[in-house]
Amino acid sequence: MSIANDQGIDVGAAGTFDIKDLGTVRRLGFGAMRITGPGVWGEPADREAARRVVRRAVELGVDFIDTADSYGPAVSEEIIAEALYPYPAGLRIATKAGFTRTGPNRWHMLGRPDYLRQQVELSLRRLKVDVIDLFQLHRIDPAVPADDQFGLLKELQEEGKVRALGLSQVSVQEIKAAQQVFTVATVQNRFNLTDRSSADVLQYATAEGIGFIPWAPVSAGDLARSGGPVDTIARTLDATPAQVALAWVLQASPVMLPIPGTGSIPHLEDNLGAATLTLPASAVADLDAAA
Repeated sequence: MSIANDQGIDVGAAGTFDIKDLGTVRRLGFGAMRITGPGVWGEPADREAARRVVRRAVELGVDFIDTADSYGPAVSEEIIAEALYPYPAGLRIATKAGFTRTGPNRWHMLGRPDYLRQQVELSLRRLKVDVIDLFQLHRIDPAVPADDQFGLLKELQEEGKVRALGLSQVSVQEIKAAQQVFTVATVQNRFNLTDRSSADVLQYATAEGIGFIPWAPVSAGDLARSGGPVDTIARTLDATPAQVALAWVLQASPVMLPIPGTGSIPHLEDNLGAATLTLPASAVADLDAAA
């Protein structure tokens, strides 16, 4: 049952999805990348304000939070634990590893099995959990045999350190290769109104029942300019451009699990308002054609 809160936000209205090896989550979640400092580096300007954003997301009905060891690094995971531990029943927290950081906006792939194992242990400690709900390989490191990386993920699952496994920014062929080693529960690729380059991955995920977690799901670019298609639809439906962008993503597939992120409570509430917005077929057609 979906029950609207005192802000009229009903996250449950977006429906639910059963993540393989994990269970049911509401389809509109929260991405915790932007609760860190500029360039996804270091401390946020106000750590308590960041904690309030995380708490507010859960108060509004979010039961799926996505983070990564590299957000900060470590800062995002720490803030989630500070804000929410002991965690409410039903909350699922996903994290990732596969990048090292050397400064703001600097990301370096590192998929050595010993490194990934170390990062999982550190994430368990920072999140204050005995098992990670969903662990995702942030990138497949081309300098390390893919099967070595996939094999380590499978080992972690067999050891009970993680429940479900996922991949990030991958091709259909890479998903198929990983499926030979473990059950791929989710894929996390960039997908939004202005970047549909992973449409084939979405199609495969839909056919396979794999959760598709689109990152940067709100991005609408020039489509949201005054008089543009997103702006026009938003005005017609008494919605915001962000809500239109998210509603389009949600309606693209039943496996879609968008995780819009923000460090602002007003932006959070705006984003989550997309759960109750249903775009008419004509609006979807206009946005489909606007790419």
